[in-house]
Amino acid sequence: MNVLKKTKQIWRNNRGFIVFIGLMLVFRSAIADWNDVPSGSMQPTIEIGDRILVNKMAYDLRLPFSTVSLLKLADPKRGDIVIFMSEAADNRLVKRVIGMPGDVVAMQQNVLTINGKPLTYHEVDEATAMQAATSSSELLLTEQLGSVAHPVKLAPVASGLADFAPVEVPDGHYLVLGDNRDNSADSRVIGFVPRDEIVGRAGKVLFSLDYQNYYLPRSERFFSSL
Repeated sequence: MNVLKKTKQIWRNNRGFIVFIGLMLVFRSAIADWNDVPSGSMQPTIEIGDRILVNKMAYDLRLPFSTVSLLKLADPKRGDIVIFMSEAADNRLVKRVIGMPGDVVAMQQNVLTINGKPLTYHEVDEATAMQAATSSSELLLTEQLGSVAHPVKLAPVASGLADFAPVEVPDGHYLVLGDNRDNSADSRVIGFVPRDEIVGRAGKVLFSLDYQNYYLPRSERFFSSL
């Protein structure tokens, strides 16, 4: 009885705070969340130390604290930056959607071909290259992915990930790649991503810390669009 009394007393004294914490957890679980980015696989779009906003209602209305979809709202589009719980990688990953279900995708020397049509690439302007803070030996290109133009980073010497033969994306799956093409464990490593593993879409950088410079804030990246 003493335990029950103490529990009731704790509830009476702190119910406002407890309700607030509960609602915040539900919000982060089913509506929107923020994700720390510890790796450079999406550079230069997403930098190490960025904290990105994840829209968890972009594709599904999910049961809070689960991956169960109560209602499908939309499907990922080509060019979307998606967050998914990868069973193959046993990790939460952030990558860009390249291939949709039914697409035939190939890559040769880091040039993508989708359904027989090679994508177009051009070098980024000097200001963008300087802002991305890449080394002088790295190459920054703009990749035209349908209606989405976005930067990709290439190493001076192409890696073993720079080529793959044509593959057809199965129904209910997506082919995803990192924008840092020679340094990303994506569909070239873990295979196609099932639709039900995708939990949200990234759209903004909330804030960013420079891990290599005493964790100082990168104010120029605060609230920037991806």
